[in-house]
Amino acid sequence: MARLNPDDLPPPYYSVAVHTQPPLKSYEEVVYGVAPGPPPANQPHYIPQYAPPVAAPQVTQLSSPPRSRKRGCCKNNAQCYGGSCAAFILIALLAVAIWIGVQYGTRVFTQDSNNNNNIDDDQQDVNIDDNQSVLIRDTCPDNATNCDGINDCELGSDEMNCVRLAVSNRLEVRTAQDGRFLPVCFNGWDQNIADRTCTQLGFQKSYSYTNITNQDSIGLTVTNSVSESIQSQVEVSSSCPDQSAVSLQCVDCGRQQSTSRIVGGTVADRGQWPWQLTLHFRGSHVCGGVLIAPDFVLTAAHCFPRSNPVSLWPQLWKVYAGVTSLDNLPPALEVEKIILNENYNNLTNDQDIALLKLATEVDFNDDIHPACLPLTAQRFRSGTACWTSGFGTTVAGSGVVSNELMEVTVDLISMAECNNPLVYGGAVTNNMICAGHLEGGRDSCQGDSGGPLVCQNDDMWYLVGITSWGAGCAEQNKPGVYTRVSRFLPWIYTNMQYLRL
Repeated sequence: MARLNPDDLPPPYYSVAVHTQPPLKSYEEVVYGVAPGPPPANQPHYIPQYAPPVAAPQVTQLSSPPRSRKRGCCKNNAQCYGGSCAAFILIALLAVAIWIGVQYGTRVFTQDSNNNNNIDDDQQDVNIDDNQSVLIRDTCPDNATNCDGINDCELGSDEMNCVRLAVSNRLEVRTAQDGRFLPVCFNGWDQNIADRTCTQLGFQKSYSYTNITNQDSIGLTVTNSVSESIQSQVEVSSSCPDQSAVSLQCVDCGRQQSTSRIVGGTVADRGQWPWQLTLHFRGSHVCGGVLIAPDFVLTAAHCFPRSNPVSLWPQLWKVYAGVTSLDNLPPALEVEKIILNENYNNLTNDQDIALLKLATEVDFNDDIHPACLPLTAQRFRSGTACWTSGFGTTVAGSGVVSNELMEVTVDLISMAECNNPLVYGGAVTNNMICAGHLEGGRDSCQGDSGGPLVCQNDDMWYLVGITSWGAGCAEQNKPGVYTRVSRFLPWIYTNMQYLRL
């Protein structure tokens, strides 16, 4: 977890013996449009450290590890900036530029999620909403129309944010005809439509569907037309027959084999948190991750610091699932793509989220199972007891992670309380959620970054947060701060769909 005083160096996630150079300061990271500089004093955060590479796997000219910018590229020879050091910098920048170009294309197309949810202002509830804009690098004409079933943009980004799942997994679709997200009537629904709709959320197929009661006075009825997109296969209707709407689940999620838990910082049982992953960089645990689909993982953006360009190379990462002990690792999962949120701010840790595409799908079993993504307008009240887990250190400031998967229960804390001057004094944004205990004692810590904060509802576990930052570990008035996953649902689904193109 991102936890230290801003003037202190973060501890490594690996043995101190592997250091051949001073570790990077936490503020030495460059992201899109963000100038480097020290973080504000009231916003401590932790940037993971990495074992220096021995040899670059893609660019053979890279024969030496990247250096801290504090030390420069050469110690005592200023002339080197015109020679090998300059070549190294040029190659590194070129590699990053190529990566960005491949990942994101040529233009930015912005989609507004058009959220119509009512959000309480008293901050007594932790509300789950999705009013986050989606940025997709795409080539689009000026007259592109969203959600009309026609791909106006080169990558089809105008048709990507047209489907969402609300409370009870009620399917809601936005069409160009109406512009609002409306429930889909169950009459005329079938398996083929369910599968095609789930592919619009980035999944391979649907898992299950059923009918639920729809009290809305308006809905979308399925037509006889055949189309790849659900938005062009429905039309606005004054009501649904029998007041019956579609409830759709795209992936079997949120279930656990083991249900016995002991409150507060204990070793997790096998199968208890089957969505927990460990992310390894060059053989060392660096961050946690959360399985959300057979081939997709959510984690924290700060696990991939721009000050270390090779941290963005997928082939240097390994993902392990179904792990309760780092001493007993299963075969590794390869990473195919790394997508960082375009608006991640390394100075404030705002929008600290990343999406990984695995090279192969994992098979679900009692030990490996995804967490459910939160639903639109789903609400968990402040004070709700949730759980976080990870392989992070159990002592603040320690450089040694836990070999065993640890778990701890934490209570959701309202934004008003978390932004109290005695707590974080305004550093918590709408894209973050606090959880812990203001009296201290139970918390996540270094090495837990990117791991899950899950809350249970109707016997299902939902991914409410991703471990992001905090001050110290388990200190009084310093609860954990997590990326608020509900704010990024359109971003997650759109990028999942984009990566399947």
